[in-house]
Parts: sequence; structure tokens; C-alpha cells
Amino acid sequence: MTQNAMPQNEVHDNEEARRYELQTPEGLAFAEYRPAGPAIMFTHTEVPEALEGQGVGSRLVKAALDDAKAQGKKVIPMCPFVAAYIGRHQEYLELVDPAQRGAMGL
Repeated sequence: MTQNAMPQNEVHDNEEARRYELQTPEGLAFAEYRPAGPAIMFTHTEVPEALEGQGVGSRLVKAALDDAKAQGKKVIPMCPFVAAYIGRHQEYLELVDPAQRGAMGL
């Protein structure tokens, strides 16, 4: 699906840009990642300023983590927002390698 055809309010993995995206009326929210062998390293999350604190970032990260889980991939949460989300939602902790959890504060 091209970005122009991307339905609003649906999270989409833009593999070419290496980021999960969510188009909103206020602009694009995204979670950038890099493939890291059998894992996905999340490096940065950004939400339009008008939407900060309204759950858009959480919705985006939840979809990205669900996708990683469905693919059987581990997650390296270098992005503080992704790490904090995993810390608040322990069901995703299994996606983080146990050796990395301490370093991430999880």
C-alpha cells in the first residue's frame, strides 16, 4: 500500500523508510527502527505536537510491538518512549532479551 493510499488511523510498516507510521489529521506519527539480525531496534518515536499525551504514540508502539511479536522477532528498545511503554506493559517484556532488560531499566 502506498503512503498516499494509507488509511488514516491505521498503523503501517513503511519498510522502505524503516518506520511504523500512523497518519493523523495533525500529521504523521512514526516509530523508526533498524533491523538488527533476529531483532528490531527501535530508535526514535515522534508524534505531532498537537497530539502529544493523547495516546497516539502508545497506539503506534503497541502495533509495532504486536507486529514484531507476530514475526517472532526480539525488540531492542533504544527509544526511551518504546522502553517506557514496555515497562508499563509487561506483556511485551518477553520481546526484550533478558540480558538487555537491566541495561534498559526494564
